[in-house]
Amino acid sequence: MKKKTLTLLMALTLVMTAFAGCGKKNEESASEPEVETSVDEAEDDEDYSTGDATLDNIRNQDEIGDMEILVVSFGTSFNDSRRLTIGAIENAIEEAVPEGFSVRRGFTSQIIIDHVEKRDGILIDNLEAALDRAVNNGVKTLVIQPTHLMNGLEYDEITEAVAQYSDAFEKISIGEPLLTSDADFDAVAEAIVAATAEYDDGKTAICFMGHGTEVESNQVYAKMQQVLKDKGYDNYFIGTVEATPSLDDVLAAVGEGNYERVVLRPLMVVAGDHANNDMAGDDEDSWKSAFTAAGYDVTCVVEGLGQLEDIQKIYVEHTLKAIDAL
Repeated sequence: MKKKTLTLLMALTLVMTAFAGCGKKNEESASEPEVETSVDEAEDDEDYSTGDATLDNIRNQDEIGDMEILVVSFGTSFNDSRRLTIGAIENAIEEAVPEGFSVRRGFTSQIIIDHVEKRDGILIDNLEAALDRAVNNGVKTLVIQPTHLMNGLEYDEITEAVAQYSDAFEKISIGEPLLTSDADFDAVAEAIVAATAEYDDGKTAICFMGHGTEVESNQVYAKMQQVLKDKGYDNYFIGTVEATPSLDDVLAAVGEGNYERVVLRPLMVVAGDHANNDMAGDDEDSWKSAFTAAGYDVTCVVEGLGQLEDIQKIYVEHTLKAIDAL
């Protein structure tokens, strides 16, 4: 069953279109997953509440029929954020897809899966387990919808894993990540502006913190900054935790204006470790601490992009496109 190559799968993934604006080469080499958490999140010495894991539907039920949509995420061990972001995206997809499709979940971070199981006694399927479950359930039509921010190494790993199951299903299609086309960038820009409109008073800099990567795909942050600028949203700033624009870059850019206040929000689908600690934490190297030390009145909005209905709609559109490609 698990013998076909990635080449065969790629022939099936008709929904994978070239990026507009960034260039095909850059889009194909983009390597940042929709990373919301880090291995630090899996430490056992958590001194903060992550919410009630029992409220989350982990979507590993069986006897689901022969058509499945598998929503694949990196994952997070922040239980409330997982339910309000990934869970909300899954619910939106379930409400929008044609009758007969069952929505299931798979995570790609085994560290997070193991941590949630150890801490909360709840086991979320990894990608292989989710695919095996689909096989055992007799699924014939399988649609994979990643919740990743962009095409990249993690997205490629998903296609490679699914390739090993390509002869187990009659039809397979893979949906696009959040930021794929120019239309996606425009829609995400409008969504984050609408979500922070209450703070836009002319004296407030609104800063979004992404994860960042050291390879070519990091340019999506610069592209999002340019899209915001082209739309006239000059008080919106995009930075990253692990690459460029860095915190120092964002501080410098904000410092060129006459801002009194700063709003910080993650440019990540879930509000996990980075959002709670690197952005909103009290350590001296957090974004909140740095902007406070620079003399700004700082407000942190610890909510992932997945909580926004407009973002959920983009994932729904990508899922429906993947279904059409079948």
